[in-house]
Formats: sequence, C-alpha cells, structure tokens
Amino acid sequence: MIESVSNTKYFQFRYVERYDDYKVDVQKLYEDYKEFLRTHEHSTDDSSLVDFNAICLNRKPGDPNSIVGGNVRGKYWTYPSDKLQEEERLPYVDEGSYTEICPEFKGKYTEEIVDYLASRWNIGRARFLMKPPRSCLSWHRDPERRIHIPIKTNYGSRMVISDEAFHMEADGTIYITDNRLYHNFFNGGEENRVHLVATLLE
Repeated sequence: MIESVSNTKYFQFRYVERYDDYKVDVQKLYEDYKEFLRTHEHSTDDSSLVDFNAICLNRKPGDPNSIVGGNVRGKYWTYPSDKLQEEERLPYVDEGSYTEICPEFKGKYTEEIVDYLASRWNIGRARFLMKPPRSCLSWHRDPERRIHIPIKTNYGSRMVISDEAFHMEADGTIYITDNRLYHNFFNGGEENRVHLVATLLE
C-alpha cells in the first residue's frame, strides 16, 4: 500500500497517526531552517553519511556538547548484512534531558512550535532532518516513536514502516510514526525533503 496520509483517513494505516486540529505554518519553519543555513551547516557524527543531515533544535540546558557527535543521531538497531543478525548502533541518548531551545532558534517560530509540541506531548530531542534527492536511510528501528512535521517535500518522498509505505504532505499537519518498528525513509524526488522531527517519550 502506497498512499498519501493526507488524502486517506489515518486509521487505514497501522503505524502512523495524523493530527490536523492544529495547523503549523510550514513556510515560517522553512524560513527559520534556511536562515540557520546561511551561517551554519547541517550536523552529523559521520562525514561519510551524506544522506543524513540534521539541525538540532533543543539541547541539554547549557550543554552545547549534547548536540554533537553521536547525540545528533542516537541509538538504533539494524540488520547490516546477510547474516540476519540484529546489531545495536550508537549510544543511548537521554532524550528527556533535552529541554532547552538552542540559542539560534530562541525567539523564532521554531521555538513556538517546539514549545507547542512539548505542551501537548512528552518530547525529547527535536531536529530539522533533511534528506537530499534520491537518497535512503538504512532499514532500522529506534527506541521511540517520532513526531513529524513535513516542511518541504515531494511526492517521491516516502516513509516505509514494516510493510506499509506512505507520503506525508507539507500542509501543516502533525504526524506520529511508530519508529519502534523496522522502517526507513527515502526521497525519490529531485528536491530536498525537510521535516521537523521530535522524539515522542511514552
């Protein structure tokens, strides 16, 4: 099944929830994203991972080191070879300690949205995640579910969770995806895909 969640009742999908009772101004978020990139670069803990590009939006209070190195990505599990043996990658990140907005986003619309998410759900890290055209993540699972706000996308961008594939439109809708299951994300389009992604703590 490959559908657009925005055009289909969300309960037809087992692993994604759709919330459209609060509309995010995705253009304002995209302006914050572009403004940051005028003076900064995306972060990664591995320069060889050209398909993973993050901008951390919150951090541990007073700790700039909490948004560098392995903290940019965080713990996950994957099947890296034909041995069909699951392997754990990267250290665990204490998501609940990420409570301070990064200085670059203080007073910006991004802070307003992160604060809104934190008032509605118990969240951990929040990041802008960009996937370049014709790129794909590994098949993996994470410790927690994720909140997604698509900011810039194209119809060739799909999330695949278990046996379901779907497209999330950048129309101000908030989505929750069950990243505790094996999944990946691919951008099969010709433009960058940008989402605001926050960890959902149960």
